[in-house]
Amino acid sequence: MKTTLLLSSFLGIALASSAADSPKDAVKAAAKKLTDKGNYSYVSTAKFEGGGGGGGSRFTPGPTEGKVEGDVAVLKSTTGENTTEAVVKGAKGVAKTQEGWRTAEEIRQSAQGGGGGKGGFVRGFAATRLISNYKTPAAQAAELADKATALKEADGAISGALPEATARELMSFGGRGGGGGGQARQISGAKASVKFWLKDGMLSKYEITTEGSMSFNNNDINLGRTTTVEIKDVGTTKATIPEDAKARLQ
Repeated sequence: MKTTLLLSSFLGIALASSAADSPKDAVKAAAKKLTDKGNYSYVSTAKFEGGGGGGGSRFTPGPTEGKVEGDVAVLKSTTGENTTEAVVKGAKGVAKTQEGWRTAEEIRQSAQGGGGGKGGFVRGFAATRLISNYKTPAAQAAELADKATALKEADGAISGALPEATARELMSFGGRGGGGGGQARQISGAKASVKFWLKDGMLSKYEITTEGSMSFNNNDINLGRTTTVEIKDVGTTKATIPEDAKARLQ
């Protein structure tokens, strides 16, 4: 009887340990460990299938550099020849424009009114995409791990597939819809996968791959893309908010 109880106890511990150490839990724990460090920097780069962004070089996103400290993220992104600076603090975000630091809604209104002259639409699109619904890499990685299916570890990484709904969301340029009157975006063949790399139990890199196409104004736009986010300078990053941006965030 005692032997049976001991075996049952050991089996219970083994099963609990196995569940705790599942690939999904490992990624979520690694993302939390990164957050708990308090600060870090990252670089996000996108590589498009066929080498283009589906809308010409003016719309092709370049790298995004971010500095995260607590609930503050200081961001710098390029789209074509344009550079966008932005700051997100908690649920609030502002981006630097020719008229000063503005919220996403203010930038949308200016773009709709033709503000910014030539190239204003491109800068406005990039700015709103950067600060609308922003997630830190740690938060996004944890969310993706939660949604991923059949996560497994191989070749030093943890990878899995993402649901079709998540794939469609990732392909929507991260924006909220342009408002009434526009043609609905029809995405077909939506697929996505994610891969995570951990170092010393902490998230160090992740990669999102999407496949599919979008019908827009009777044209098919290829949405094949691989986005790679690399973490660096953990524990030594300072996310300093410019004074004029700080005033707009209050």
